[in-house]
Amino acid sequence: MVSLEDSHSHNSVSSSAHFGQTRPYYYTPPPPSSIKINRAMGRSMRTIRSTIFRTDCSGSEHSGAISENMTDSVIDIRLGELAKKPPVNNKGSSSDEDYLQLSQAFSDFSACSSDISGELQRLASVPVSDLVLTQNPNSKPEPEPEPCLGFLEREKFSTEIIESISPEDLQPTVKLCVDSLHSPSVAVKRSAAAKLRLLAKNRADNRALIGESGAIPVLIPLLRCTDPWTQEHAVTALLNLSLHEPNKVLITSSGAIKSLIYVLKTGTDTSKQNAACGLLSLALIDENKLSIGACGAIPPLVCLLINGTNRGKKDALTTLYKLCSMKLNKERAISAGAVKPLVGLVCEQGNGLAEKAMVVLSLLTGIDSGKEAIVEEGGIAALVEAIEDSSDKGKEFAVLTLLQLCTDSVRNRGLLVREGGIPPLVALSQNGTAKAKHKAETLLGYLREPRQEASTSTP
Repeated sequence: MVSLEDSHSHNSVSSSAHFGQTRPYYYTPPPPSSIKINRAMGRSMRTIRSTIFRTDCSGSEHSGAISENMTDSVIDIRLGELAKKPPVNNKGSSSDEDYLQLSQAFSDFSACSSDISGELQRLASVPVSDLVLTQNPNSKPEPEPEPCLGFLEREKFSTEIIESISPEDLQPTVKLCVDSLHSPSVAVKRSAAAKLRLLAKNRADNRALIGESGAIPVLIPLLRCTDPWTQEHAVTALLNLSLHEPNKVLITSSGAIKSLIYVLKTGTDTSKQNAACGLLSLALIDENKLSIGACGAIPPLVCLLINGTNRGKKDALTTLYKLCSMKLNKERAISAGAVKPLVGLVCEQGNGLAEKAMVVLSLLTGIDSGKEAIVEEGGIAALVEAIEDSSDKGKEFAVLTLLQLCTDSVRNRGLLVREGGIPPLVALSQNGTAKAKHKAETLLGYLREPRQEASTSTP
């Protein structure tokens, strides 16, 4: 893979040095498909194409062109074939179809499942004193927790029992928890928030009951609690409650957005992840997107994107994707430095982050400053690499983002050519999915235009 550092050093060389020489592309017979190519350090993507162009032994219509050396003349033949096709109007590269395609990239976790940390049952079954020592062994033991009464003092709480109880029968329990959130004792508040978190985990009718019982305004102050476990229980309870649509209005009208952002800055890893998901859940209402951005959510989301766990990075990507459907939030994301880590994630394969990072980058191409930042951070080189090495879906997102960068920019087309983009695009136009072929052919058509202009202007 080409590193971002290689890309930057490459871009620092004067343009005259790059465009003043022609570098042909050579074909190398491919290894067996099951073998992963190991690239030597320092070898550029522009010198290795064996994973892309494969000889078609069956004698298909493309076999003749693919079996030849991948020189500029062969590329011109392919571009000439594309030129004979009717012109494709792809100025609307950010069409509804494209954005529907982008949205589907987040379908595996954009539903924002409650308690995604998977820690709930463990937290509910471990005594508080043991929990503090286990999760933070360097911290001093807390004072003995004050005794809770009845239901609240139960250390183990069976989800099977919850599933079998009707909301009507749970009303006294919910009321006890809500009343206990007013207690001066941190231990009582912690236990009550943990029980509400569990009650709201899976059942929509429980979420409605808890929201109607007045829990939300009393949970929100706990987001700024200095006890990390109370904060974690409270933020996760609010996340679970936010999955019930009427509760979203209660949460935002009670001033939760700024407190969720506070958790995003100060919480444990799990608290930060669930705060990001809570903001995502609220951002499903369009009018909340600008409010969340205006309250300062985007810089800590970018920090989570850089420093978070794999789960945290995915949550940050999803929330940024939802917020950056608004132009003002795109500008905020670029100002917060989101582009550099996004380009870095494009280069990471196998962790489920590259495709989603490309989707967010595609949104940021919607404004000029976004395009400039992507190019400046080496995004073109990273996206060309993705066309070579990504999954089919990743290749679709990569070529879509490149198309958005190059449609109205002759300079970016030149950079794409310089980064060795034509051979993998030619291969994608022949062997990719239907969507990828269409985008690749359209982009190759744009790349052909400046080449023609240059040839006709030469005396």
